[in-house]
Amino acid sequence: MAENYDVIVIGSGPGGYVTAIRSAQLGLKTAIVEREHLGGICLNWGCIPTKALLRSAEILDHANHAKNYGLTLEGKITANVKDVVARSRGVSARLNGGVAFLMKKNKIDVIWGEAKLTKPGEIVVGAPSKPAVQPQNPVPKGVKSEGTYTAKHIILATGARPRALPGIEPDGKLIWTYFEAMKPEELPKTMVVMGSGAIGIEFASFYLSMGVDVTVVELLPQVMPVEDAEISALARKQLEKRGMKIFTDAKVSKVEKGANDVTAHVETKDGKVTPIKADRLISAVGVQGNIENLGLETLGIKTDRGCIVTDGYGKTNVAGIYAIGDVAGPPMLAHKAEHEGVICVEKIAGVPGVHALDKSKVPGCTYCDPQVASVGLTEAKAKELGRDIRVGRYSFGANGKAIALGEDQGMIKTIFDKKTGELLGAHMVGAEVTELIQGFVVAMNLETTEEELMHTIFPHPTLSEMMKESVLDAYGKVLNA
Repeated sequence: MAENYDVIVIGSGPGGYVTAIRSAQLGLKTAIVEREHLGGICLNWGCIPTKALLRSAEILDHANHAKNYGLTLEGKITANVKDVVARSRGVSARLNGGVAFLMKKNKIDVIWGEAKLTKPGEIVVGAPSKPAVQPQNPVPKGVKSEGTYTAKHIILATGARPRALPGIEPDGKLIWTYFEAMKPEELPKTMVVMGSGAIGIEFASFYLSMGVDVTVVELLPQVMPVEDAEISALARKQLEKRGMKIFTDAKVSKVEKGANDVTAHVETKDGKVTPIKADRLISAVGVQGNIENLGLETLGIKTDRGCIVTDGYGKTNVAGIYAIGDVAGPPMLAHKAEHEGVICVEKIAGVPGVHALDKSKVPGCTYCDPQVASVGLTEAKAKELGRDIRVGRYSFGANGKAIALGEDQGMIKTIFDKKTGELLGAHMVGAEVTELIQGFVVAMNLETTEEELMHTIFPHPTLSEMMKESVLDAYGKVLNA
């Protein structure tokens, strides 16, 4: 007889495991199914280990510019790539164990294997249909395994995987995805990165810091295409100053493989083709939802462009089936998945006052050097929507803390509705902006106006003072510029 639950979550990434925890907190009998590793891609191969790599790169950059701070370091500072990778993997392993602890603490059953929907309210868990990228070794103690399980509510949180372009499919040796890029056995001397979204530009920045000659190819007119054009332009200027080569309005039309290198044929908008020979190519042209082998077709669950269609609460068109996170569509970000999952399960449990997900208030962060962070409308989008706006800007070069840090290149930009004072968007490039953006996210969620921000006291000396100065600039009241 099948074991029955109130909620079964399929997938233990940030969205899945957080959803399971919230479900258990609400008193629902909960299980989570995982086929590969607790914590999902984000914890094991994405958000967390990449930040560990980028931290090593940041320390190396600071060491190589020690003289700028009046310091002398003896000898040449070099990167031991095996130790850098080992540190990154160690960080992931520690957090992976933390997820297992949280499952046990919250009395959530872990079911090990690959789940498939057979009918509403029922799944069959079997052996994974493909080898794991990084198998959980050993499998956590006390987990359940293959069999049939039932639940009134089943939440799909199966995440996404790298998208491959026809003819330029990753092979694990010469053409990498982020899996291979995260654990190189040795550093290549030259590299082409195809795609300048967050994944592509973060790896490009990391390898550049490690001393690799890096070329980035972006199909659209600007790097980091989802960002405000002005912020993107400043980021590009700094990346190129560091030595990165960047092609925009360009594509890799063909790749020729050698014994231990590739030649990428880069075609620009004018039809000119430039062959670029490199040791390795990273394919970072986006991700696609893991919707295969779930039984969606059997139940008639609607999909669109490789993702499951849901409402603002995670509900699909089939009663009792929900989807959250990357598999439910963009923005494909861990923090969106977590919030989406909490909304979904609180709605299931009948928690009063649950609001549908507002994607316009989901912040985005890119941890390259310089960092980029944003929330809300870009200037171009606000104008496209017909909004009458005020725009404020403030430069890092006018901020005391930024100058003291030796990080005086960057800008904070704010966009307001001219009539109401509503904060429509905030965009940043520069040191630690990924830690600053939450201030504007909170402000937008509280429906804060420019007047309230102007009357907020920001501590001195901090980078955060630039946030207020940007607001003041939008209204012609800037003080320190």
